[in-house]
Amino acid sequence: MLQYRTVPVTAFQQNCSIVWCDQTREAAVIDPGGDLPRILAAIDELDVAPRLILLTHAHIDHAGAAGQMARELALPIVGPHEGDRFWIEALQQQAAMFGFPPAEPFMPVRWLQDGDTVAVGRSTLAVRHCPGHTPGHVVFHSAEARRAFVGDVLFAGSIGRTDFPGGDMQTLLDSIRDRLWPMGDDTVFITGHGPESSFGEERRHNPFVRGT
Repeated sequence: MLQYRTVPVTAFQQNCSIVWCDQTREAAVIDPGGDLPRILAAIDELDVAPRLILLTHAHIDHAGAAGQMARELALPIVGPHEGDRFWIEALQQQAAMFGFPPAEPFMPVRWLQDGDTVAVGRSTLAVRHCPGHTPGHVVFHSAEARRAFVGDVLFAGSIGRTDFPGGDMQTLLDSIRDRLWPMGDDTVFITGHGPESSFGEERRHNPFVRGT
């Protein structure tokens, strides 16, 4: 069964998630946006073995420490979808704009497509391409654990911003309806910022997507 721990990082309190297979203790790190020592301390405490870095999208608060972590731990970076290539190429400008430390440049070893899968030990994460917040945003879904790691697509009581380059409100709403809701109302999602919720809870009460 897939397990996880959320580690808020950076001044933006971005939810970096360490996910691991409880049989093999092999792990992936989703969205290491910064504060790498804090992430590494959590990995040591959990006594898991990181094998890869996964990115939901390439905004600086989600990807800012990915290059450094990949270099220091010799890990491959997987994702997001290639639609976010321009955000990766602009990491240094993003860092300067938002007051982040300089980010080490990187390119993923693998771009992800809708319908792909990623192995974490003996567990599997299904990939859904969910554009709208960014063109290349992806979501990682564990059907066995009834969990989804949704980045900045959906929040408890809100949805992702669409006013950055490449964002589009209708595309985001379509992604939520067509890609997230079919995962089931009882699926708990780990969002990029703030507390967890369930898709059923958001379908009932989130003013942006209620009734969709």
